Amino acid sequence: MQSRVRCGVAGVGHLGEHHARLYGLLPEGVLVGVYDVDAKRAREVAGRYGCVAFGSLEALGEACDAVSVVVPTPLHMSVAVSLMRAGCHVLIEKPLCTSLPEAWQIVQVAKEAGVCVQVGHVEHFNPVMAFLEKTVQSPRFLQSERLSPFTARATQVGVVLDLMIHDIGIVLELVPSKVVDVEAIGVCVLSETEDLAHARLRFEDGCIATLNASRVSLKKIRKLRVFQENTYLSLDFIAQEGYLLRKEDEGLHQEQIPLEKAEPLAVELEAFLRCIRQKTSPRVGLGLGTYALSLALEITEKIRVSGEKG
Repeated sequence: MQSRVRCGVAGVGHLGEHHARLYGLLPEGVLVGVYDVDAKRAREVAGRYGCVAFGSLEALGEACDAVSVVVPTPLHMSVAVSLMRAGCHVLIEKPLCTSLPEAWQIVQVAKEAGVCVQVGHVEHFNPVMAFLEKTVQSPRFLQSERLSPFTARATQVGVVLDLMIHDIGIVLELVPSKVVDVEAIGVCVLSETEDLAHARLRFEDGCIATLNASRVSLKKIRKLRVFQENTYLSLDFIAQEGYLLRKEDEGLHQEQIPLEKAEPLAVELEAFLRCIRQKTSPRVGLGLGTYALSLALEITEKIRVSGEKG
């Protein structure tokens, strides 16, 4: 049996702590330590999960085989590049980074270092997504809703890069065609970047996807509806449930979708460690991560331009 992967986490805020918690539970890995610019916070998390609070990113990289990069988005590129040059495989939380030049830098360094890079589009590891990938064939229309209550910690980027990018990645995986047109509108409410956004993607094969995202909602919603020939699917990514409406000879038939529930982040980290151990490509690699980022940036730019015109 191969030795367990030595794991670490760079950035142990709200989400980073969950990465640390799960690395400590997965049989394929062992949680070695964490690093955060807030040394007190790093010590708290390290004490909670029985690992080392490293005093520098360099020390974390030297001690680990694989590291989750869960720092603020503007720091993704610099932190990931430093770790990759130290020989670490990295899981970079979504979005990959804040610009395409940064993404290309990550791609180049990953190639030079020969390391595995997985991008944290966690919904791809939700049981809902596994069902969709088996069931959706030639979709004609997709409609997503991703709403959250406001939290100040998520305002380093706009709602498109913060939330909508999840659904961008989902529709890119489900629609076997190229995006040929993008329309978008959005508004700032409680922060300096867009807090609500609506985008419409048109694909070369005629499929349309409309994406709605908000971080000024009273409750959290993560839903997707898919329409294809003779079939309508409605899925809830939070409840991990949904139903399918199908046209049959005797009329319309509705059925609940059987899903075996799981914690998506745990499935994601397990897949990351498996790629490292088996030397295989990650399910969400730099290709999809960069494509999703490019569309998110295009949507963000169209929102900015429309705001200036308004």
